[in-house]
Amino acid sequence: MLDKALFELPGIKRILIALAVFAAFEALVILGLAWGLSSAVTNLWLGHPTTEQLLWIVLFFLSFVGIQIVRYAKDKMLDTYAFERADELRQDLMHSIFSRGSSLVQEQGSGTTTTLLLEGIEQVEIYLRLVLSKMVRLFVIPFFLLIPIFILDWVSGIIMLLIFPFVILYMVILGRFAGEKATKQHKEFKRLANHFVDTLRGIDTLKFFGLSKKQGDSIYAVSERYRGATIKTLRVAILSSSVLDLFATLSVAAVAIMLGLRLLDESIILFPALTVLILAPEYFKTIREFAADFHASLDGKNSLASIQKILLKTEESEDASVDALLNDSRHLLWSESSELAVNDLSYLYDEFEAVSKVSFAVLGPVKVGIIGASGAGKSSLIHLLGGFSLASEGSICINNTELTGANREEWQQQLAYLPQNPYIFHATLSENISFYHPGATEEEVLQAAQVVGLQDLIDELPEGLNTKIGEGARPLSGGQAQRVALARICLDKKRSVLLFDEPTAHLDIETELELKQKMLPLMQDKLVLFATHRLHWMHDMDLIIVLDEGRIVESGTLEELQKSSSTFASFVSKLGGGAA
Repeated sequence: MLDKALFELPGIKRILIALAVFAAFEALVILGLAWGLSSAVTNLWLGHPTTEQLLWIVLFFLSFVGIQIVRYAKDKMLDTYAFERADELRQDLMHSIFSRGSSLVQEQGSGTTTTLLLEGIEQVEIYLRLVLSKMVRLFVIPFFLLIPIFILDWVSGIIMLLIFPFVILYMVILGRFAGEKATKQHKEFKRLANHFVDTLRGIDTLKFFGLSKKQGDSIYAVSERYRGATIKTLRVAILSSSVLDLFATLSVAAVAIMLGLRLLDESIILFPALTVLILAPEYFKTIREFAADFHASLDGKNSLASIQKILLKTEESEDASVDALLNDSRHLLWSESSELAVNDLSYLYDEFEAVSKVSFAVLGPVKVGIIGASGAGKSSLIHLLGGFSLASEGSICINNTELTGANREEWQQQLAYLPQNPYIFHATLSENISFYHPGATEEEVLQAAQVVGLQDLIDELPEGLNTKIGEGARPLSGGQAQRVALARICLDKKRSVLLFDEPTAHLDIETELELKQKMLPLMQDKLVLFATHRLHWMHDMDLIIVLDEGRIVESGTLEELQKSSSTFASFVSKLGGGAA
């Protein structure tokens, strides 16, 4: 039941010490309760007045209230700790999923990954609430109660002392056997979750080929195996819990019978016998509590083991890449002598190959125009180059260093990205412009706004740069939103790579041409990757890449492409004009 991995959790030593203190105090209060009740009953039995028992009755009630307070405080502390650890595990697991991406999902299965993230974390939280308290109480409370029991009646003390190790031994044997059953059940559950999710995602294809009935029978067979494994696990858990409970009941009965016989032959008096009889159920109560939640603890233990296995593998992979990242991060810095090489890059989107075997290379500050009809793969290629999506095949290399999940952040810190519909936050105009550069002064923000032509907007706003814009506040037109996005780029001059994903697609031609005059100066001495279907931008590009159905069908300068009777010429013809 107790996983060694528990001792590696943050703050576990502090919690175990606190639980031990709570358990010791609970044992002391239980002793006070038994002592007060036994004293009052014994004195009344001996004929003493009821008024003289007031002190013992008060001790009994104070002890009873004390037990409730101790248990409440302990549960409150344990609930907080379990919630915090579960939340940390959830965040770590999410980090692993985003860090390792498809490799983790392929390794574990999408169904298992989802189940661990949702149900598994909750099972771990329940496991922590149950196992920590019950295991500490299982050893602390009997130890503290056994001392007064030996003082009051050494015979009962010996009986309890001899019985307890046998129960613990049985629990160890039971734990191993039940653990094997629970592990098999957990494996069958993972298989069922993966099988069900995969079938659900491919249900249309299965129906198209007439295989849905056959796949339904397969799901039924897997679910039956899981049901069988669950029944076996429950059978062991319920039987084991019943046997442990029976052991505790028989143990208390054995103590009670011995006390009764010795009271008859007057070898023990009423007070110690009654006190021991009250303490005996509390002595074995920890075993009953352990047995009651045995199966729930096994579920949490298996979930914790699966999650920590994923986290350990993620940590190892990240540690292995740290040295390479430190050595390669300087190679990712873009400069005038840097090279970007794209090698056989492919990207699948919903089983559709949005980018297919794309290869090209550029050197130093250069402006690359990426053109093609709608759906040609321009946006997908920009997302891949920015590290926003992961390629299914191929590689992106910066200065002969491959861009991976480990160093993607180093690359993205040099990027400035302008999408078709830049997001305007519900904040002031100044905060929107400086969102990615919060340390900018008001003067720098104003200067950036003026460079991109936002001065007229600032003059119109009631509070100038401090006017709230965005959702629920002052709305902006498409052109104004694009200017705000450009101001963000202009403000952060450290960005040496610019990615434009059809930034003027939804603007009228007059607004676009006006913005163009503001955008071109920002592109100087930078690597620019500009995806668009507006051909007038091609006059300002150093290299043009023509995409069709995710593939590069042609590339070169504008002059080279205009001279050939090519795909580019066909594309220009479809748009109804030249590149001018």
